[in-house]
Amino acid sequence: MSIRTFLMIAITILFIAQWPDIQSWLAWDRNAIIDGEVWRILTGNLTHTNWPHMIMNTLALAIITFIYRIHFSARPYSLLLLALALVVGTGIIATDIQWYAGLSGVLHGLFGWGAVKDIQTKQKGGWLLLFGLIGKVCSEQYFGGSASSEALIGARVAIEAHLLGAIAGIAIALIPIAFKKQFNRNKPLY
Repeated sequence: MSIRTFLMIAITILFIAQWPDIQSWLAWDRNAIIDGEVWRILTGNLTHTNWPHMIMNTLALAIITFIYRIHFSARPYSLLLLALALVVGTGIIATDIQWYAGLSGVLHGLFGWGAVKDIQTKQKGGWLLLFGLIGKVCSEQYFGGSASSEALIGARVAIEAHLLGAIAGIAIALIPIAFKKQFNRNKPLY
């Protein structure tokens, strides 16, 4: 499957997940998760607070995918998005958030992963993109989310999800390096 086909499928899923009757079964809801609806840990990333929020995140997914397309094919990309969604959805449990909808945590993770891959493959701008992401996430942790974004999405910006996603994306990109250094030694392992 091509990345374009993957994107079309992902956009269709995001569109379907936005319908109110479906969204009510998918959104990240702490009480529902505690009551056993654990799929919401993953599917909460597919839902959004409103149509502008969904369109904004869908466009961001397309743009980030385009920027980093040289680093993946559709299957590994799908696994990366799934891993990021699980980390973000699970990590939110450790916060005070009661209800969450949005792909932005995953998008921050995808951006962090791509920036590290750019650095690893010596692409121009990788360090700039990584420092920009770190600066944005740190700024949000100190000052809070953007007021204009909050007005657009009709909810508080989940800066916790942004932080979780960014950390997860960077960590996932660095994991192969850790294993490579550990197992590619000239000395035999004992």
